[in-house]
Amino acid sequence: MEGEPRPVGHETGNYEADLATYYNREAAARDARPLTPRRVACRDWFISFLKSEHRHSLLELGCGSGIDGLGFVQAGLHYCGVDLSEESVRLARAKSLEASVASGRSLPFADAAFPAAWTMSTLLHVPNSAIDDVVRELVRVTAPGAPIAVGLWSGDDEEVLNPEDDIEPRRFFSRRSDAAVQEIFGRHGKVEHFETWPEGVGPESGPGAGQWVQHYQFLVLRTPAPPN
Repeated sequence: MEGEPRPVGHETGNYEADLATYYNREAAARDARPLTPRRVACRDWFISFLKSEHRHSLLELGCGSGIDGLGFVQAGLHYCGVDLSEESVRLARAKSLEASVASGRSLPFADAAFPAAWTMSTLLHVPNSAIDDVVRELVRVTAPGAPIAVGLWSGDDEEVLNPEDDIEPRRFFSRRSDAAVQEIFGRHGKVEHFETWPEGVGPESGPGAGQWVQHYQFLVLRTPAPPN
């Protein structure tokens, strides 16, 4: 049944393998698709935010083919991206970006390796059973007091397969309410910025093929400051 809940307790490795398969297949088409104006505005705002704090490097979790990464590099920032999809990483590297295949549950970087992080429309693929592990990893590899920018599509606190995916495997989504998102990220630092905007139409629309009521969520998590 389309949109049916994913069984509780499904193997985390399965959802990651399914996502890699899906995005390997879709990588070229997504690389040719321009970012929406709102997404570009978010990135430009975060670039200005980073420069105001004299932060000149960042990690992107879920880098895709490096479209955002190219924008960060063109703005003068040092960039590193990771993604589950080998084909997406190949396309990112073709743009001369530093990118590698990795899971957000086990990032191949030292503690406090980056002064900031960016992850857009990625953590919505992580089930509630694993979300704290992934956010904890992001906090681990970013410096104390670092900003982590996160973008998500909202939902009614349900875990479902995307009804618009017509070829198996379909993508898994954890569709979280505003309250749930702020509670989850608040466990790992301070949510110092949170805003939402309505779903648009056409290229501004989100996943779900019009079957989901949703809006976009954008937040900045500030990682805990170093102990005195």
